[in-house]
Amino acid sequence: MKKILVIDFGSQYTQLLARRIRELGVYSHVVQYDENPDLEEVSGIILSGGPDSVYAEDSPEIPQYVFQKEIPVLGVCYGMQSLAKIFNGEVRKEKVAEYGRTTIHVEKQNKLFSKIPEEFTTWMSHGDSVVKVPENAEILAKTENGLIAAFHFLDKPFYAIQYHPEVRHSEFGTEVLENFIIDICQTPNDWSLKDFIEHKIEEIKEQVGDEKVIIALSGGVDSSVAAVLINKAIGKNLKAVFVDHGLLRLNEPEDVRRIFREIMGLDLTVVNAQERFLNKLKNIEDPEKKRKIIGEEFIRVFEEEAKKSGDVKYLAQGTIYSDVIESAASGKKTSKIKSHHNVGGLPEKMDLKIIEPLRELFKDEVRAVGEILGIPKHILYRHPFPGPGLSIRVIGGITQEKLEILKKVDNIFIETLKEKNWYDKVWQAFAVLTPVKTVGVTGDTRKYENVISLRAVDSVEGMTADWSRIPFDILDLASTRITNGVDGVGRVVYDITSKPPSTIEWE
Repeated sequence: MKKILVIDFGSQYTQLLARRIRELGVYSHVVQYDENPDLEEVSGIILSGGPDSVYAEDSPEIPQYVFQKEIPVLGVCYGMQSLAKIFNGEVRKEKVAEYGRTTIHVEKQNKLFSKIPEEFTTWMSHGDSVVKVPENAEILAKTENGLIAAFHFLDKPFYAIQYHPEVRHSEFGTEVLENFIIDICQTPNDWSLKDFIEHKIEEIKEQVGDEKVIIALSGGVDSSVAAVLINKAIGKNLKAVFVDHGLLRLNEPEDVRRIFREIMGLDLTVVNAQERFLNKLKNIEDPEKKRKIIGEEFIRVFEEEAKKSGDVKYLAQGTIYSDVIESAASGKKTSKIKSHHNVGGLPEKMDLKIIEPLRELFKDEVRAVGEILGIPKHILYRHPFPGPGLSIRVIGGITQEKLEILKKVDNIFIETLKEKNWYDKVWQAFAVLTPVKTVGVTGDTRKYENVISLRAVDSVEGMTADWSRIPFDILDLASTRITNGVDGVGRVVYDITSKPPSTIEWE
């Protein structure tokens, strides 16, 4: 099978780039910059972005094998700067840095920008800039600030762009990738997620054999799809364990029992560990500590359940790639955003081996796999819910009282969206209990009560997100219901920050 090789220099978007390639029906394979992969079936190479300056002392360099064959190359952001540097161009930090939406102007048409307008909006994220292209190269595009946005070599099939075509904020990003992958690299587009499923089932069979596996089932989309996929591979040797840690949405434990025992017929064990988790989290305010405590306690519970079930060696998780990226577990140069409980929050010493069949996929790909596997849509299209649960939506210390307030508020917000047919129009919606109190008036009485922030975002894969433009009358209704119906809440605000610069969750 012909494939595109993506060389990772530490970008937060590397696997997003890989999945955009897969959307085109082409298999993509990600390697680190210091690996030495087999190039036999590689029809094109893409050099990712990264957080370093090409002139930094320990900055990664383009591996020499890239230049040993006449394989087309596309450098993106840091990849573009690396190509410029290695061929004696010039890169430096300019007075103008470019972050976010930036307009570029195509100055010279060629195959890379075929059938694309001369002016369009891109997503930039760079402080350094290419100020002089190599002698055997010519400039293809510049930004509205006059900085070089793209160039290509005249004597070899090497192309470079400063912006990120893989991010959906970049107009015609898919078309540029298609021009490179399909037209320039001449790669057949005959790969699909069905191939991924078949490959994963065989991979799990080979890895596990006749051993038993416990899966950490949360009731969310990712763990549900992972459970069904693994069940396809090993059947009765899979046992699902749902840990009720007391940090779940209103009525969540009851819903999970009903869905997975009655509807999906999985062997499900429910462990009530509320007191255990809340005791561990007592007086803990730092979100990274919360995540690590929850990650370790999850593992200890699963280890105990594994011993009860006999000789269980494997723990399966619904980890997806956005978890991996933000926990800085995706590459050697990737910066950590926050430790996810099931990745960066895992303890160093564990009795169980981890299986993560969805680790390379993003949320929308996971849902597509779920549809192929026949999982009901009302399960697949629930809004994402973090593994650490409400612990990272209660800002600061956690108490039972705060959790009860937040559960009621969150439920009112979600039910209001469903009632007004807006639940399915947003990617994720939830409430946050802030550590702020505010003065208010009820009747003739002064109140000093909690501030709630409502948040809703529009996204596809969770790597970038815009705040949702929910109509004011719906927000007004939700706010009124919350302040009238939940004791302890005196003010409701709405978060209008996109990702980046924020993350979707507050902690």
